[in-house]
Amino acid sequence: MLQIVIYLSIAILLGGTIYKTVKISRMPIHLRWDLYPIPHEKGKAHYGGSYYEESNWWTKPVHTSLSAEIMEISKEILGIKSLYRNNRKLWYFSYPFHIGLYLLTALLAFLFLSAISNLSGVVISANAPNIFGRAIYYTTIIVGVPGWILGLLGAAGLLIMRLSKSDYRRYSTKSDYFSLILLIALLASGLYAWFSVDRSFAILRDFTHSLLMAKSIGVLPAAVQLELILVAFFFTYLPFTHMTHFVGKFFTYHRVRWQDKPNIAGGKIESEVAHALDGKVGWQAKHMRHGKSWRDGAVGGENQTS
Repeated sequence: MLQIVIYLSIAILLGGTIYKTVKISRMPIHLRWDLYPIPHEKGKAHYGGSYYEESNWWTKPVHTSLSAEIMEISKEILGIKSLYRNNRKLWYFSYPFHIGLYLLTALLAFLFLSAISNLSGVVISANAPNIFGRAIYYTTIIVGVPGWILGLLGAAGLLIMRLSKSDYRRYSTKSDYFSLILLIALLASGLYAWFSVDRSFAILRDFTHSLLMAKSIGVLPAAVQLELILVAFFFTYLPFTHMTHFVGKFFTYHRVRWQDKPNIAGGKIESEVAHALDGKVGWQAKHMRHGKSWRDGAVGGENQTS
């Protein structure tokens, strides 16, 4: 029964994430402001420049740097750079929380790698005859244990900050609190299951193997059962929350902050802008009438209220 629950939760997680990704990718073009510096501006990013500053820029080739773009997004993902600059106090808890989640994602990857390796006859243990088996065994522990600890400390700190600081309470929703409480419960249960009954993650490896083989497994310890139930609930819950910002960040950076392609007559951007202008207005004011298009609002006239 627990295996079926895990199968369903993984299906919902993948399906929901794919749906969110497609939905975001189909959103109208953003308001085109020039937001500098842009990392891919080769030779200009360090001072916030742009190829637009060149005279007759449209006649010259554009030189970009993919490596600089990768470096910048890596700083954001691995260092939570924006939060560090703008809200250092919150960063002190958000950083270990995110690093913990990254490590736990690696834990899941190594559990599945262990299961696949077992299918190939590779023994995963501290005394495995194959160095590959020993490497997976120890790496699983190295990423798993700090992942539980850092994630738990970070999540608890974030919850305390939201509860104790009036500025954070003002902008926190019930779902924000529920998400953090759920994560704290999940991380605490995982840490307890590891400490009490699964120091080498052998039980989780066996369970992962049973998932890949679609085979039944014996009765699991209560601590591991609780851990897996909370994992399944979290997988099911995640696609329907703002925690899917890990998907949105790609679009935020590449299609908003770093989008500096010119709007050329007859080009794709012109078409996207025209499509956005045909969208209907969902609010009303003196200068805008509900139900009319943005194009009508831009040219004025019939949309004006009396």
